[in-house]
Amino acid sequence: MPATPSDVTDPFVRVRGAKENNLRNVDVDVPRDSIVAFTGVSGSGKSSLAFGTIFTEAQRRYLESVAPYARRLIQQGHDPHVDSITGLPPAVALQQRRGAPSARSSVGTVTTLSNSLRMLFSRAGTFPEGFTTRLDSDAFSPNTAAGACPECHGIGVAHSVTEDSLVPDPSLSIRDGAIAAWPGAWQAKNLRDITIKLGYDVDRPWRDLPQEDREWLLFTDEQPVVEITPQRDRVAKPYKGRFWSAKKYVFHTLADSQSATMRAKVLPFVRSGRCPLCHGTGLRREALAVTFAGRTIAELNALPMTELAEVLRPTTLLTDAAPALPTTLSGERTDVAVALTTDLLERITVLTDLGLGYLGLGRVTTTLSPGEMQRLRLATQLRSGLFGVIYVLDEPSAGLHPADAEPLLEVLEQLKRSGNSVFVVEHNMDIVRHADWIVDVGPGAGEGGGEVLYSGAVEGLASVESSVTRPFLFSEHSEVAEIRRAVRAPKDWLTIEGITVHNLTDVDVSVPVGAFVAVTGVSGSGKSTLVSRVLRDVVRDHLRADGDGFTEDTDDDATSTAVPGDGAGIAEATIADTGVDALFFRRATGLEHVDRLVRVDQKPIGRTPRSNLATYTGMFDAVRAEFARTDLARERGYTAGRFSFNVAGGRCETCLGEGFVSVELLFLPGSYGRCPTCHGARYNAETLEIRFEGKTIADVLALTVEQASEFLAGVPAAARSLRALLDVGLGYLRLGQPATELSGGEAQRIKLATELQRVQRGHTLYLLDEPTTGLHPADVRLLLAQLQSLVDAGNTVVVVEHEMDVVAAADWVIDLGPSGGDAGGRIVAAGTPDAIASDPASRTGPYLAARLPR
Repeated sequence: MPATPSDVTDPFVRVRGAKENNLRNVDVDVPRDSIVAFTGVSGSGKSSLAFGTIFTEAQRRYLESVAPYARRLIQQGHDPHVDSITGLPPAVALQQRRGAPSARSSVGTVTTLSNSLRMLFSRAGTFPEGFTTRLDSDAFSPNTAAGACPECHGIGVAHSVTEDSLVPDPSLSIRDGAIAAWPGAWQAKNLRDITIKLGYDVDRPWRDLPQEDREWLLFTDEQPVVEITPQRDRVAKPYKGRFWSAKKYVFHTLADSQSATMRAKVLPFVRSGRCPLCHGTGLRREALAVTFAGRTIAELNALPMTELAEVLRPTTLLTDAAPALPTTLSGERTDVAVALTTDLLERITVLTDLGLGYLGLGRVTTTLSPGEMQRLRLATQLRSGLFGVIYVLDEPSAGLHPADAEPLLEVLEQLKRSGNSVFVVEHNMDIVRHADWIVDVGPGAGEGGGEVLYSGAVEGLASVESSVTRPFLFSEHSEVAEIRRAVRAPKDWLTIEGITVHNLTDVDVSVPVGAFVAVTGVSGSGKSTLVSRVLRDVVRDHLRADGDGFTEDTDDDATSTAVPGDGAGIAEATIADTGVDALFFRRATGLEHVDRLVRVDQKPIGRTPRSNLATYTGMFDAVRAEFARTDLARERGYTAGRFSFNVAGGRCETCLGEGFVSVELLFLPGSYGRCPTCHGARYNAETLEIRFEGKTIADVLALTVEQASEFLAGVPAAARSLRALLDVGLGYLRLGQPATELSGGEAQRIKLATELQRVQRGHTLYLLDEPTTGLHPADVRLLLAQLQSLVDAGNTVVVVEHEMDVVAAADWVIDLGPSGGDAGGRIVAAGTPDAIASDPASRTGPYLAARLPR
């Protein structure tokens, strides 16, 4: 619908008839040029309104102005289900997303600061003697052909093989399998016969072979072809056999094999470490010879931005800068240097104001939290100079310590003062209180939500009794006394001494066993390193040595290895992550008190729509078994497999069990539509003729957890899973809801519910990294009750957390700091919540004290 003159002068975005997801034909007016907070419990529909409706419609209108051919190249979402929206300007969405899955994406590339720094070195760096011309800026980038190290191709990590990795047992002969990296079965015999033909002794122990022979067999690039006459098969004709060294075979398999199994078999023979040529920088030697302020570009990339700013600051203050580059090929005192460093310093200041000063420009984005990524993009937008735009932000305070959240408010105000509208989906009540307007969606989640309960000035929500947000927004301390309980006395202690990794330097930490422990501190203080790296790896390796259990969420980008333990499997480190061997600690005690380790994070529960709530928790197996027991299914010979939409037989073959099909349109973007055969049910007609308690298998997948808990109450295995999901506040999700539609917070709670339904055994250590991310304060109460129940059962729960209500309910708090990056990495306080609240050294203390009963 084109804008009319009245739309332009109307100060409101007016939404009429919004029906996206669970929105119930919503009408709402939202002011422009204001900070508007969208609130409500998880699953209430606030994101469907802010992102799924308002932003999506703004994006659709923009894309309509793009040429149809070019539009095919732009990834587009669906058209929102809404009758009309007026007064809608262009919009920019900054959502919670993890770093791009690439080792070449860094803080510097995301913020484009790397471009300016490379230009600074190219135009104003000091070039050593022997350089006759300046290097182009591309020469200072590891992501270009001109700058990438020829050995590691700009990654900084070199992958190699060694004699020890290729031949783990040198007492064996080649005939007995000394070269473990070679393939097995027929190929092993083939390579052995070729080796004999080439004149090498395959029966002597490997260690007794001449060094020259060993080197050639393992590392040569030569591939001689010889004629082989099969010894055992007299009928077989001679053939030409090509030799492959162990190294060449391993790297050929990794580079060219289409078989994941084959790649997994050779991967253990590879050793990875810092590239010996570029020393991990990813750059050519020529670029590393150039300096600015006495440092190379790699050294500046490694500095926290707070320190980088101090290195650049003296140049910005120069008053005697030269207008042209001197003949000495040093431009550090030129007007070009002043201009470039001034621009860099201004942009870095925005990032440090957002609490990101502890990050270095070279920090890979895959190691950043979704909150950190969103703030990096937010800082970039501040420098864009746009005005008249709606910025739609998804929990910009996520992952922020209360002390770091305060500068965020100033950034939001800057966007508004620049002539923009700021719409934030937010659970942090401190951020919501500073908004100009609030849109509260609810009252519940899923089918119990989808209504706008209130839209107006923040103080007006106080009179809306149906709002679940109201008591948390206007109470002084969130009635934290209701969720506190007597502090548990530690049963024992798990202690790790002398930890030195990342910014942790010679740190000693003691974790009480059988307690609820919160690890706090400002962003970048070392919390996640301590819990998700050190504590996890030390306990994990101890359990493996004892043959005990370790359960971890499977990382899609990792090489998975199964080890003893309950649960869905574990994600082991990639070849770039050497685990506990890379840690430095003097000793660990108390490990014998832990029988099992479970780490629960916010990674997706699946990468495709075929993974869903029912399949992940395992309840779908019980449901399919019930359908297979029905009279008609038994009469037809249907097994439980018939009721899986992932295999042939019971699924719809038109859509292969997806429920939708892709539609390719000439000169227009591809689209998706409901399958014309099964109409989205995923199953074929014969399978849908089977009914359990009056419902088809497709009907069951369409039920919410709350509805299914009643319908499947008589199926014990399913009922147990559903009860656990209800207990963590996920009653609004549908059983068949694709994993790709779930937020990180929802995925984490599904994992926690899956763990809660297990039969407890032994003493378990649970590690959770910010489990309250994406949760309304009311949902935090539900989650906290479940974590406390795990401790009541005799386990230990350790959470990295910024939510002060959770910290106040802990038995023990470990506070890191005092700041981020190199200014952090120390335990500044440890003790009960009351002790931390009164400790003057703790930056967490004042915020925690405000949540404790007076």
